[in-house]
Amino acid sequence: MAEIIQTQNLKYAYPVEEDEKPVLALAGVNLLIQKGSFVVVLGHNGSGKSTLAKMFNGVLQPTEGDVFVDGMNTRDESLLLSIRQHVGMVFQNPDNQIVANVVEEDVAFAPENLGVPTEEIRSRVDEALAAVDMSEFTTHAPHLLSGGQKQRIAIAGVIAMAPECIVLDEATAMLDPVGRQEVLSTVHRLNREQGITVILITHHMNEAEDADRVIVMDDGKVAMDGLPQEVFSHVDQLRGMGLTVPDTVDLLDRLRRDGLDVPLGALKVEACADAIAAAMAVI
Repeated sequence: MAEIIQTQNLKYAYPVEEDEKPVLALAGVNLLIQKGSFVVVLGHNGSGKSTLAKMFNGVLQPTEGDVFVDGMNTRDESLLLSIRQHVGMVFQNPDNQIVANVVEEDVAFAPENLGVPTEEIRSRVDEALAAVDMSEFTTHAPHLLSGGQKQRIAIAGVIAMAPECIVLDEATAMLDPVGRQEVLSTVHRLNREQGITVILITHHMNEAEDADRVIVMDDGKVAMDGLPQEVFSHVDQLRGMGLTVPDTVDLLDRLRRDGLDVPLGALKVEACADAIAAAMAVI
């Protein structure tokens, strides 16, 4: 499978005052993100996960190293427009991304600025709203929508640019559980049905359960990288980095410490229950 994003020895230090020593927010990150994959990036505050997200479409430029999107180097300013068409960003606060007073106008904003023909914009808007299950809100005022609905409109605005990849930078952080589930269901469906690569930056551990891959950032470096079952089996290491684990894994870990032979990789409630039942059956 081909990669859509590659980072090579990626380093980034935020600007500081002249007499202060720069601190690396990213300290040599090497990653390959495969096309069509669903990747979750976890990490505590200050771990570098959101800085990494902003590197993926050139919002930030490397201090050292390189980021390539479909082979295009984000350092090349002449390629930034094309790069941002390939990789769309959805940020934490949907209110900061809404630019129009009508839903369909907001979704049309990006393709209009890209010079997409009018008739194509109409079809893109309709398709994008359908993709996020918001077609019935075409003529609604965005500010009257719920947080989850606003974030889905923001995602539709990105979809209308026809990207290969969507990066969600803490896009569920300000939402209630219902809104979070709306957004997660939407991006999983886009990944599954349209093959759009999804990179989800989050601090909600349960949002990583259905990912193809989980990357854990710590002190600007990739600390862990693997399948969700593999990553969450390292409970003590995750806790040592200031992270929690899904409730199912926490329960299984407690049972293991009490002597019950259960696997830590059962993330889903049903799988967790089955693992406990199987272990109890041999006692």
